[in-house]
Amino acid sequence: MRKLAVLTSGGDSPGMNAAIRAVVRYSIYNNISVIGIRNGFQGLVEGDHMEMNLSSVADIIHRGGTILGSARSDEFMEEEGFNKALKNLKYLGIEGLVIIGGNGSFKGAQKLEKAGVSTVCIPGTIDNDLPYTRYTLGFFTALTTVLESVEKIRDTSSSHNRSNVIEVMGRNCGDIALYAGLAGGAEMVIIPEIEYNIDEVCDKIMQGRTRGKRHSIIILSEGAGEAREISELIEKKTGIITRYSILGYTQRGGAPAAYDRLIGSQMGAYAVKLLCGNLRNRAVGVNGGGIFDMDLDEAVSVEKVFDKTTYELTKILSI
Repeated sequence: MRKLAVLTSGGDSPGMNAAIRAVVRYSIYNNISVIGIRNGFQGLVEGDHMEMNLSSVADIIHRGGTILGSARSDEFMEEEGFNKALKNLKYLGIEGLVIIGGNGSFKGAQKLEKAGVSTVCIPGTIDNDLPYTRYTLGFFTALTTVLESVEKIRDTSSSHNRSNVIEVMGRNCGDIALYAGLAGGAEMVIIPEIEYNIDEVCDKIMQGRTRGKRHSIIILSEGAGEAREISELIEKKTGIITRYSILGYTQRGGAPAAYDRLIGSQMGAYAVKLLCGNLRNRAVGVNGGGIFDMDLDEAVSVEKVFDKTTYELTKILSI
């Protein structure tokens, strides 16, 4: 392995820069040249790249976002655009490609593998919706951001004797809402994996009011319903003033948490090690035993197993 490239694709996530830094520095340590592809697969189509060195990744481990930029690319998925990407890889002399991103990025890697490009993927998404790995890069930072907001909203809700519905990201995966609900002491979490009953939500709120509680926090995953609609229903059924907050893109930003810096660094170095060993079509992940890898096609096909234990614990502790 003489030269490899790294790109970030899809939605950015805190910890991507730690992974980029590790890819570059571990490669240089092993006398491998590194090219950074700007703006994901679109940059691959356009040939938008930069030579990476020690200085280009200095002082980035603590920064959110991605220094390489990220984008979604319809052009890459079309034949003409994809062929441009292949030509650019050949022109640059790229022998291996590290791809950091979520579901769509992994599918792009599969497409490249079928065309003969050696790829290794790192799971970078705040949604934690790649089931083959216990956690994805950026999830814990997003969770921390949500909890900080929950605590602030709780303060003002308590002052005004209100209920509050807080909508978080996650698409069709409720992990951010679920873990934030448990760690933040929410009265209820509403997630795509479990059909909710508005009467059950209202009953839980009223139980708290009976005990003298001055606030109620409901955490809603974006794929499970509309925050405005649910808050209006709660207010109508309980008579309690209910506000809603949509946290939005604040969840993607901010300095990465220590855990995301740690696994980003570990997975970045691990990806390079795989390519140096002539291993390809691999997905890197993290589990109880540390960093591991598995076949990319198998990783993409793993189905999500809902964490019912954590969900039930959240309900029990919110009594």
